[in-house]
Amino acid sequence: MKIVLISPGKTREKWLNEGIAEYVKRLSRYCSVDIAEVEASPDHIPVARALEEEGQRMLSRVKPGDRVWAIDLHGKEMTSEQISSSLISSLEKGGGRLFILIGGSNGLSPEVTERADLRLCLGKHTMTHTMTRLIVLEQIYRGFKIYNNENYHK
Repeated sequence: MKIVLISPGKTREKWLNEGIAEYVKRLSRYCSVDIAEVEASPDHIPVARALEEEGQRMLSRVKPGDRVWAIDLHGKEMTSEQISSSLISSLEKGGGRLFILIGGSNGLSPEVTERADLRLCLGKHTMTHTMTRLIVLEQIYRGFKIYNNENYHK
């Protein structure tokens, strides 16, 4: 199984990179994880154009049969158990591959949200897209633990 996390820009904070690396390591028992950083659009261009460009760069890595989740403020809020169930279902339907797309500072293009099989909201608060990477990986790890009936906080 393979999970590909795609987002514009680089994670520059050392502590976030360390946290991301920790969850990629923990997830290696269950799947491989690829963190794909696409070029972020510059701040000086119009937002609609920036969203379109970033969306095209992210979607260029997705094939027609792939399952796609978009992390979207306007998506569905789910419990960890629901995320776990959706994770396993998406991996089964996607031939063992799942792409998770996280928007940049301006969010996601309409093309990305339309392509998504699941639009997942992590809460109504706003967080940086780099921090979202860590939170998503933690929830994916938790989802595998739930699916396998394994303790997490013990």
